[in-house]
Amino acid sequence: MQKIIEFYRGLPAFLKNKYFVCLSLFLFWMLFFDDYNMIFQWKKSQELSEIKVKKEYYEKEIKQVNQDRKDLFSNSDNMERYARENYLMKREDEDIFIIEEN
Repeated sequence: MQKIIEFYRGLPAFLKNKYFVCLSLFLFWMLFFDDYNMIFQWKKSQELSEIKVKKEYYEKEIKQVNQDRKDLFSNSDNMERYARENYLMKREDEDIFIIEEN
């Protein structure tokens, strides 16, 4: 018991202050044990940044698809070319040869 008392007397005054001790315990609790601790916040921040990158990518893709769609439906020749290339449609007097690459 005597050693504890000597240890307590040897502490600086700010460490004996009850407000400092309560604030320190509160911060320690909030940083490590709370449901929304710093580790949780950091992980959520990382997820948010990944989602923002994906959002930018998909917005660019949507713009590109809309532009392709606009180009495709603006001209009947483009529609025919698209149908022939992607759906293997042909005219009556044509033959289609499909070459598969390994």
